[in-house]
Amino acid sequence: MESESEAEVLQPLLNSSAHTTDSRLEELLSDTTLPCFKRLLSATLLELKLLLPLAAPAILVYIINNLMSSVTRAFAGHLGNLQLAAANLGNSGIQLFAFGLMLGMGSAVETLCGQAYGAKKHDMLGIYMQRAIIVLSITGIPLTVVYIFCKPLLLLLGESSELASAAAVFVYGLIPQIYAYAVNFPIQKFLQAQSVVAPSTYISAATLLLHTGLSWLVVYKLGFGLIGSSLTLSLSWWIIVVAQFLYILVAPNFKKTWNGFSVKAFSGLWDFVKLSAGSAVMLCLEIWYFQVLVLITGLLDNPQLSLDAISVCMSIAGLLLQIGTGFNAAASVRVSNELGAGHPKSAAFSVIVVNVLSFVIAVTEAIVVLELRHVLSYAFTDGETVANAVSDLCPYLAFTLILNGVQPVLSGVAVGCGWQTLVAYINVGCYYGLGVPLGCVLGFKFDLGVQGIWSGMIGGTMLQTIILLWITFRTDWNKEVNTTKERLDVWDKKEPRVQT
Repeated sequence: MESESEAEVLQPLLNSSAHTTDSRLEELLSDTTLPCFKRLLSATLLELKLLLPLAAPAILVYIINNLMSSVTRAFAGHLGNLQLAAANLGNSGIQLFAFGLMLGMGSAVETLCGQAYGAKKHDMLGIYMQRAIIVLSITGIPLTVVYIFCKPLLLLLGESSELASAAAVFVYGLIPQIYAYAVNFPIQKFLQAQSVVAPSTYISAATLLLHTGLSWLVVYKLGFGLIGSSLTLSLSWWIIVVAQFLYILVAPNFKKTWNGFSVKAFSGLWDFVKLSAGSAVMLCLEIWYFQVLVLITGLLDNPQLSLDAISVCMSIAGLLLQIGTGFNAAASVRVSNELGAGHPKSAAFSVIVVNVLSFVIAVTEAIVVLELRHVLSYAFTDGETVANAVSDLCPYLAFTLILNGVQPVLSGVAVGCGWQTLVAYINVGCYYGLGVPLGCVLGFKFDLGVQGIWSGMIGGTMLQTIILLWITFRTDWNKEVNTTKERLDVWDKKEPRVQT
């Protein structure tokens, strides 16, 4: 009997749909007839089957998008040192602000679409996506004003007139990218909520190849220089948007979730704005946090060596953070789907599995970084002095990587549950109430330099992570299921259901 039960439990691992597998996971976790170890092992395998096809493509999408921006800066850099500095300043100082804001606001549709899909309210997903596109497009208007007047803003921040002028030219070419973000992120979350991630990976990979060729053609052969490089990046983002939307139109598996354009998308916009605002603040505070580290480091006496070393470390951390960001997306989808489906045990179990898996990968990254600490910098520069400085900072980098293996996943769980506003308050207190001030005290008052600044900011991240762990593992998941049902009912009553 025991072997028959186990075979019955493992059968969905071989052939079952997503909905069936979700249901079987809840049944498996509730099945006390199986020995505890076998039940947990089978449930883990089942959860990994659901989780990895979400996380792996999501990680690749974020890495590819990051590489598109890097390719653009590389082509700009070959035009000269001024153009390289302008592209880096425009990307880090202006474009990253828009990216964080738009991606954060897009997390609202991630919560609603994920929970609605789990609850099988399929007709609402297309409405939520359209509503998010409208809200994000309107948000793009003030961002466009910021882009247009970026030169005086950069001058106000103390940049030289020559660099500010060149950076402004680069930023002007990124204005169309704002509206690509406004459309792309809702589409991306619409797809992720339905566990459809691989097509976005293929589209992004193909666009990266096209972007590289177009950048070479526009920047070098046609001679459009700095403005050409940023316009090409904007064009590539629009190619991704159009390709993903065409996929939604032609693929047969979206017949229930996409019913065409609807005027219902214009209703309930203010409620969506309020949910989006919490998401935007939550994510923006996280994205900007370590940018603050670089800015504060620039205030040290003779900061050039420290800035070179911290830039190398942040480049490595930024690349590896894409792994945590991919698990963030997967955690959000899994938790929101399970809550929407009314599966509290599956939601809780998914949280445990994704955190453990991401943590193990992060520890592995940290070990590799520590083993290679003496040679890591040579991928970026040939200087031995910088290499020694990077080596000294690698323990801080390793600790940051471990935290980045847990913190983004917990943020993904928060998005899946709809806790964005709560996490935004936690981020303000931990990051900017503790981390930044503590880093400044250690770096300047105690004369510990960049190590002190980074230590303080690690303290802020650690406190935030501990608080999120405490909240997550004290969560009453049965209550969260009820909250999700109430949220969907409230949103559902705001407009008539679309008949399929």
